[in-house]
Amino acid sequence: MTLAAGSRLGPYEILAPIGAGGMGEVYRAKDPRLKREVAIKVLPASFSQDADRLRRFEQEAEAAGGLNHPNITAVYDLGTADGAPYIVTELLEGETLRSRLGAGALSPRKAIDYAIQTAKGLAAAHEKGIVHRDLKPENLFLTKDGRVKILDFGLAKLKPEKESGQTDLKTVSATEPGVVLGTMGYMSPEQVRGKPADRRSDIFAFGTIFYEMLSGQRAFRGETAADTITAILTKEPPDLSQTNKDIHPGIDRIVRHCLEKNPEERFESARDVAFDLEALSGVSATGGMAAEISPAIRRRRILPLLAGTAVLLLVIGAVYLAGKKAGYVEPPSFRQLTFRRGTISFARFAPDGQTILYGSAWEGRPVEIFVSRSESPESRPFGLAGADILGISRSGEMALSLGRHIVGPFESSGTLARMGVAGGGAPREVLEDVEWADWPPDGGSLAVVRDVNGRNRLEFPIGKVLYETAGWISHPRVSPKGDLIAFLDHPVRGDDGGSVAVVDRNGKKTTLPGAFETVQGLAWSPRGEVWFTGARSGANRALYASAVSGNPRLLARVTGILTLHDVTRDGRALMTHDTNRQEILARGPGLEKERDLSWLDWSQATDLTPDGKTLLFSESGEGGGPGYSVYVRKMDGSPAVRLGEGSAGGLSPDGKWALAAIRQATDPQLVLYPTGAGEPRFIPREGLRIQRPAWFPDGKRLAVTANEPGHGPRIFIWDIAGGKPRPLTPEGYRNLPRAVSPDGKFIAVRGPDQKLYLYPTAGGEPTAVPGATPEDTPAGWSGDGRSLYVYRRRELPARTFLLDVTTGEKRLWKELMPADSAGVTGIAPPIITPDGSFYAYSCLRTLSDLYLVEGLK
Repeated sequence: MTLAAGSRLGPYEILAPIGAGGMGEVYRAKDPRLKREVAIKVLPASFSQDADRLRRFEQEAEAAGGLNHPNITAVYDLGTADGAPYIVTELLEGETLRSRLGAGALSPRKAIDYAIQTAKGLAAAHEKGIVHRDLKPENLFLTKDGRVKILDFGLAKLKPEKESGQTDLKTVSATEPGVVLGTMGYMSPEQVRGKPADRRSDIFAFGTIFYEMLSGQRAFRGETAADTITAILTKEPPDLSQTNKDIHPGIDRIVRHCLEKNPEERFESARDVAFDLEALSGVSATGGMAAEISPAIRRRRILPLLAGTAVLLLVIGAVYLAGKKAGYVEPPSFRQLTFRRGTISFARFAPDGQTILYGSAWEGRPVEIFVSRSESPESRPFGLAGADILGISRSGEMALSLGRHIVGPFESSGTLARMGVAGGGAPREVLEDVEWADWPPDGGSLAVVRDVNGRNRLEFPIGKVLYETAGWISHPRVSPKGDLIAFLDHPVRGDDGGSVAVVDRNGKKTTLPGAFETVQGLAWSPRGEVWFTGARSGANRALYASAVSGNPRLLARVTGILTLHDVTRDGRALMTHDTNRQEILARGPGLEKERDLSWLDWSQATDLTPDGKTLLFSESGEGGGPGYSVYVRKMDGSPAVRLGEGSAGGLSPDGKWALAAIRQATDPQLVLYPTGAGEPRFIPREGLRIQRPAWFPDGKRLAVTANEPGHGPRIFIWDIAGGKPRPLTPEGYRNLPRAVSPDGKFIAVRGPDQKLYLYPTAGGEPTAVPGATPEDTPAGWSGDGRSLYVYRRRELPARTFLLDVTTGEKRLWKELMPADSAGVTGIAPPIITPDGSFYAYSCLRTLSDLYLVEGLK
């Protein structure tokens, strides 16, 4: 149907044609009843011949008409004229995103702005149960005043679908070689397979559009529809940093999280996407501050000029950024309670709300419990050396950790015990190898976190498993009513990134929106909110609050790192202001003593070349960026060279490739970075969540600890040239650093029973390593393959031995400990050359000051 100017369509007067396409013709028209101009899309008459399709269209159009959102085109009316259905919408002035992309990529600032608006529009529709199904640049309109409008909600349902579930390519694109593909390039994997589309399908399409806005290139494109389908189903788009050097790593991570092949692994909602983008909207493409700086950020910029002490930094730096109207807001007050040099691990209020007990290791001495009062800067020892405090019940009984020792990065364990805050007598031991514990309101059985058969589990009461993971769990806290437990869920061992979760007494788990690069510290507020400290990018944790079914809001931010420990019934909080650094100490050729090779704030030594001249390491803190960074550095102290995003996994035997895992905190993927000239090589995930990779000496295979969905970790052998990874062990086995023997015949592993084994790579039964104890952690093989370097992970200094794998004979190789031991809480597995001549190791140093915080709202 073609309409001439001056003709009528129902009550509407046609003014002029606007455009035409496969879904119909669009006209500018006038509504004489309301004296306004509108847009009318007239659909082909053939659509009205299918009653079911027309009914579905009318239902969807009516639902879209009920949407009232600034980023969705308003639907005013729908009807039928001369057998052709039509839809009446607001008239927009501007251009489509497709037209704008004709000039190339957008600036990162503009792309983020458009992406946030689009995500908010999608979120509004999804919350009404409406899915677009055909999101693409043609369906995003950019008005002259800079607003994004999503077009054509409901029209995607009119496209024919094959009853067999197979997509008809002719309905979505041309198939001749060289033809630019339209809708097909934006369809999700489930759509091209003919499966139903839901809100996560829209999120995938959103990711392809965002990628195109930033890069100027299609995320998935082929010469034919079949080529494009293959790309959508099996390939990753090129790294955004290859197409636009100004892209912030956090933006790239958001795009790739939208483009996950498995819908279960994408963002759960468009509102989460918008939330994460807004968190980055104040960061420029290169990682500096954007031109438009909020007043709160401007205040933080002048802090170095105003602050004379740490307490002033905290008082002035604490700001409210969420849910506050214009006008002055009284910031919370921070009162410093401790003044010594060392690490505070746990701090809790006693039932009176004024007495504070905390565990600390001052000046490099072993941890012990101290007692303080909120009105006094003085602390006194409780009188229980070697103990740490996990929780205090309302009746005044403490949950203690005795003999607490390191079991891995960020993880410690000890014997759970009970004792009154008044002291007297000895602690009563309850359960061994407990990492965390908390009391319910009634002071009954404790909630605990511990490792069982290689999986970290939350139990409440002890023995009843509410949640378990191949990653790790931290900071469990029972709600004031005792019906819920909030905790921090970390998907990857050795990484403190993750999310906040809540589980009920039946094991039903709810994950709060948003992922954090680091998240540590959690407590329940008097209003029943979950308060926690985390950072969406970098390492500087801020204080957030969230209802169990809501988005987190920012409560306070300071310069540096905050860790929440406890909250009273009247809303006062205990927090530490932490200075966290991970340092690298090393001895290379020509050096008689250790050299500090730390680069940024969180340097993790990962591998050395056999000659001891080149070090591979990661930066995973504030300096490393949202996706972390992989570096190589000469041991002579010359500047480090950044290879790319991710966490380092090891150098290939010839030293030409660095293995790394990108998106470590969400869904890790292996990548090979050339240490010299060349391009990165991505290794397909193959449906596995990767935890620890190691090279075989042939440089062609990897030994990888990974887990399949719903299963515990085990070891796979992975040919990097391609092919499905081959499982080697049952669940519960994990490979260890530089685990593969020099001849490639054995892998040093830790079994479900925490014992050390040598697992034959050709298959067969593992052999226990004689002379090894559960405290011994392998750090690599000697050059002759006869011995393992092992270090005592539970000890400081870290004693390292050579252990003969045949006889069990063990001899001390070296004790590792920085000369300045204050605040050193752990030493990572040392990196030792096969001949034992050179080495590098990382140590974690945390210096804490405890604060009483009041005025949080």
